[in-house]
Amino acid sequence: MRGPHNIWRLIRTGATMERTGAMGVVLEAMEAPRQLRVLARVLAWPFKWLGYKGDETLPPATRALTALGPAYIKFGQILSTRPDIVGEDLAVQLRVLQDQLPPFSRDVAKAAIEEELDRPLDEMFSEFSEPVAAASIAQVHKAVLAETGQEVAVKVLRPGIDRAFQKDIDAFYLAARMIELVAPASRRLRPTDVIAHFEGVVHGELDLRLEASSASEFVANTAEDDGFVVPAPMWGYSARRVMTLGWAEGIPMGDVDAIKAAGLDTVAIGTRVLELFLQHALRDGFFHADMHQGNLKVAENGDIICYDFGIMGRIDEYTRRVYAEILFGFIRKDYHRVAEVHFEAGYVPSDQDVDDFARALRAVGDPIFGMDATHISMARLLSHLFEVTERFGMETRTELILLQRTMVVVEGVARSLDSHINIWEVAKPIVERYIAENVGPKAFMRDLVKTVRVLGRFGPKLPKMAETALVRQSQTPARPQSRWTRHPALWLVIGVGVGVAVPLLTLH
Repeated sequence: MRGPHNIWRLIRTGATMERTGAMGVVLEAMEAPRQLRVLARVLAWPFKWLGYKGDETLPPATRALTALGPAYIKFGQILSTRPDIVGEDLAVQLRVLQDQLPPFSRDVAKAAIEEELDRPLDEMFSEFSEPVAAASIAQVHKAVLAETGQEVAVKVLRPGIDRAFQKDIDAFYLAARMIELVAPASRRLRPTDVIAHFEGVVHGELDLRLEASSASEFVANTAEDDGFVVPAPMWGYSARRVMTLGWAEGIPMGDVDAIKAAGLDTVAIGTRVLELFLQHALRDGFFHADMHQGNLKVAENGDIICYDFGIMGRIDEYTRRVYAEILFGFIRKDYHRVAEVHFEAGYVPSDQDVDDFARALRAVGDPIFGMDATHISMARLLSHLFEVTERFGMETRTELILLQRTMVVVEGVARSLDSHINIWEVAKPIVERYIAENVGPKAFMRDLVKTVRVLGRFGPKLPKMAETALVRQSQTPARPQSRWTRHPALWLVIGVGVGVAVPLLTLH
């Protein structure tokens, strides 16, 4: 339930960060300005006693986020892939949030599975292990199918997770509205729409039938991708709160030392992770949008194993072309073309000057591309680009939020495997190949064929649609009502007034 009562949740967030010692640790790791550090500490300190205590055996940041709940844990998972933002030490601490959280009991999981699938567990599985991984929303058990003897992974939602997530999201809505009210300039970023977008994503993650569907589609799309493994879902053993996938053995992607000890090439694996993400985003328009180390493993032959399909991103064909042209323009340092693409897509208001925008983009790109490969960062580019688009009145594109966020996360994963990776050299052949196939004469002919097919399907209806439109155009428009007379609240007040006045008049 949204409303001012959620202020309490926001107060407890700051209080918990202060009580656990996370406030100072996080602000220092992110190199926040001294004034901001002092202000945050001063505001949070009086409420310190209201904060959650958390698990005192955990480091401060991890302790605070686990105490605050699943939405905050998700935030910590993202930060754990960005050592260049929060520092190597804090990033390592936060990695336990990916798949090493405290599990709930095996008996609770068994009861949930039996209730969801409406069958005794022993009938379905000849073996059912203790939890092998526990994350913010669900935990995983290794099992063996009684019917075939196949090893599988059974994912079960945490008890009460729906309500816990909704409580956090409601507080986020309040924070977004407060930001819009206090800082009107932030409205162009549409913070409320951003929260709404992520609410939809989260609700999708809380229905494991949707995740199984995503996994099935991802399996079909990536079947021909060499060195990439996606476990297939088993629909007969899946429901809203339970999902069963094929079991895939591998080394956790976050354990770089173990990958090296197995004799695997971390440089090649880091490059491959980035290549796969770009291929899926541009080629299919359907990509894994939660590709942190906790959702990736490396098989003994070097194959990359991907799982946890609760958050998937989808972008339409037109947006893919726009995104590819923007990346391609930056790679070629053709800033004028990058500016034109922004205007053509309507990302920047038409009353702005394209040459001024191109000059501002050059000021973003040239310094970054002049750096050593270890400092060429997508996070840095997006940060500078954000500043430029703010100056030119560009609104936040909610359809690109997951894409941009995932690219930053994937870059973090790749850098953890190869600190010298040059993301632009990896991206260049993939983007060039996509541009060659989807922008130009071939793409134009393909689009023309699609247009003709659509017109063909609607052909019998076109004459009537045209006639209706022409008749409507020729009719005299009705006189618009005053905005006051249209307002339902006004009529409600008038109705109540009449209802009170009539009996009074009759009495006299």
